[in-house]
Amino acid sequence: MNQVKIQIPSLIENIRVIESFIDNSKEEFEFEDDIYGNIMVAVTESVNNAIRHGNKFDKDKNVYLTLMVEQNQLLFEVEDEGPGFDYQHLPDPTAPENLENPGGRGIFLMRNLCDEVNFLDNGKKVQLKFNIEMHQNGSSN
Repeated sequence: MNQVKIQIPSLIENIRVIESFIDNSKEEFEFEDDIYGNIMVAVTESVNNAIRHGNKFDKDKNVYLTLMVEQNQLLFEVEDEGPGFDYQHLPDPTAPENLENPGGRGIFLMRNLCDEVNFLDNGKKVQLKFNIEMHQNGSSN
């Protein structure tokens, strides 16, 4: 298993660092373009939530991003230093009363873009799993 880890201070402009990390990972591990878009949206949304809601924009608190690459799976873990949250009782962003709300779609999006989403440690850590086809010897199909 390959593992890559970075940490960033909780500043929104550091989302660019995360985007570069994903771009570099795409090159290094050669995952498909169709899954790349899903990864980019889901992971940056998760990091954005960690900065905004978990660490409350406190630049002295970090967000940790880990990518674990296994044979047919990419696993991204995003962890913040906040108190966690009640991920069991989130409002449904597709409910009529919530359609006009400016926020509240991040986790819904993540669940629809990933093959699996898990919350650990009271919601301070989010796992985003993507099933992939790995190419052997750098050749493409």
